[in-house]
Amino acid sequence: MSPTNRTVVVTGIGATTPLGGDSASTWEGMLAGRSGVKPLEGERFADLPVRIAAPVAVDPSEVLPRPLARKLDRSAQFAVIAAREAWADAGYTAPAGEDGSVAPDRLGAVIASGIGGVTTLLDQYDVLKDKGVRRVSPHTVPMLMPNGPSANVGLEVNAQAGVHTPVSACASGAEAIGYAVEMIRSGRADVVVAGGTEAAIHPLPIAAFANMMAMSKNNENPEQASRPYDKGRDGFVLGEGAGVVILESAEHAASRGARVYCEVLGQGLSADSHHIAQPEPTGRGVAAAVQNLLDNTGLDPAELVHVNAHATSTPQGDTAEIKALRKVLGDDLDHIAVSATKSMTGHLLGGAGGIETVATVLALYHRIAPPTINLDDLDEDIDADIVRGEARKLPVDGPIAAINNSFGFGGHNVTLAFRSV
Repeated sequence: MSPTNRTVVVTGIGATTPLGGDSASTWEGMLAGRSGVKPLEGERFADLPVRIAAPVAVDPSEVLPRPLARKLDRSAQFAVIAAREAWADAGYTAPAGEDGSVAPDRLGAVIASGIGGVTTLLDQYDVLKDKGVRRVSPHTVPMLMPNGPSANVGLEVNAQAGVHTPVSACASGAEAIGYAVEMIRSGRADVVVAGGTEAAIHPLPIAAFANMMAMSKNNENPEQASRPYDKGRDGFVLGEGAGVVILESAEHAASRGARVYCEVLGQGLSADSHHIAQPEPTGRGVAAAVQNLLDNTGLDPAELVHVNAHATSTPQGDTAEIKALRKVLGDDLDHIAVSATKSMTGHLLGGAGGIETVATVLALYHRIAPPTINLDDLDEDIDADIVRGEARKLPVDGPIAAINNSFGFGGHNVTLAFRSV
């Protein structure tokens, strides 16, 4: 099919997060300002400097049949659960080709993970050491592959237009959604299942992040540990889960009478080229991504009413992002409600862009911005209108737009834009 520039819309959403086992309970938890951060139980976490995290609210063992779950890494389990919800939410009742709604070769899947099957890799190495070679699972390689979640989602829905796995650290989920948009706009697919997933709550990643001084060590107050923009913030809290959206060309959605949540305007991309782990302190790279978004989409900053910020609760990163927004948006930033939902979910790494896209879509659809919790003492360098304490209504009349920011180790910057319909 020749290249096109088709309108892309969101027709389905799905999630499993520290706040709930589906998108509805997750959204309810966000609007209520509930924290999903908990103490880590068990001997293997006892000696770590960080003993808190945000595990999923509903364990996959409660949802997936055991024969399937035992063949999937935890990250793939999350992805399949979220994708199943999103697929059904979009009105699809069977895999592509079985109900006539979409042809398999017009359906794609793009599910990202920043780390992939790290828990499988580490756990199976322990099996090898402790129990011997014959006890290592024959499913280990498909489980640990970073493309495992995307591949399994593709198998679930019979996606044959392409199954892809962008890996760009904590920007991975957002980059997956941006890639999916381009698949539809280029004419390669009519429908794409897209999002991000992560499952890295394991002693080794936690110890490594802690030794980098990247994580909060507020073990005594888990629910207050993730505090973006607060003067007392001391690092992120590790979360797990997945967020998935169904993207379609507007024509395809209309042809089957699908409910549309919002339009996806496009993406902005850049790279810091500054440091493998530290954000560029002036926000130069982030500003370039936001400007690239505006240039690519023609979005008028005056139309923007909401930002779901990356805002991990790290001192340097939170400030750099706001500096970048102010640089590009100028005075328009003053009328934009900024939410930092990682204050409730923790940081899902490669899954963050997925679940925060779900949150951004729902904010536009319901015209309400979720709060940033634990913000008791605003950093004076945060020059923006932060939604604090409780949710805030967004304008009820006319089209409104929002952006979702995701940034990752290596200097990857991705920002996505959405508009109400």
